[in-house]
Amino acid sequence: MINDFKKFLNEEQDPKAVEKILGRINGLLTSNEQVEYIAVQKKPAINLSPDCIALTNKRIIFCNPKNFGLSMDFHDYNWKDVADCHIKEGIMGATFTMRTTRNLRNMLDYLPKNQARKLYQFAQEKEEEMREFRRQRELEDKRAAAGGGITVNNATSPLPVSNPTQPEDPFAVLQKLKGLLENGIISQEEFEAKKNEILNRV
Repeated sequence: MINDFKKFLNEEQDPKAVEKILGRINGLLTSNEQVEYIAVQKKPAINLSPDCIALTNKRIIFCNPKNFGLSMDFHDYNWKDVADCHIKEGIMGATFTMRTTRNLRNMLDYLPKNQARKLYQFAQEKEEEMREFRRQRELEDKRAAAGGGITVNNATSPLPVSNPTQPEDPFAVLQKLKGLLENGIISQEEFEAKKNEILNRV
């Protein structure tokens, strides 16, 4: 536990704040979820209960202590719903801002700059992963919207299933495949694989 705690103090986070936040957050984690980083607000005035941001492998959690730290508000956002994150550095520290795909926003100011940069670095890596995840999901949705059909490289292609008693013209199927490729519904690799399969049957 001590080593787990120490790994969050690399950028001079307030140890008491990290210990308190970690204790609360560990009770919120789902299966296979782990805390990757904690950034702690550092206001120029006395700040007995600083706000924090915790990043896990599944979400961003904004932690806002209330009533002198006796209670806590948590606002969490799954990485798959995060559209982008930004930091803005000023004289008194940095502001970390997050926006979701539904245009909800949250932010935390007065962060030490090195902690804000770490947040941003981790968020960028997650954003890249999630962009690819959303792209794949969008591709699957396009395929599903075009209708069920034959399988291309284990993915459903929106081509109609041929009636075995009425075989479809292979050239007509190739034309449909070409249309799917041009509309970005199937990849070049899927097109080539299916084209070769059709030509081998001719």
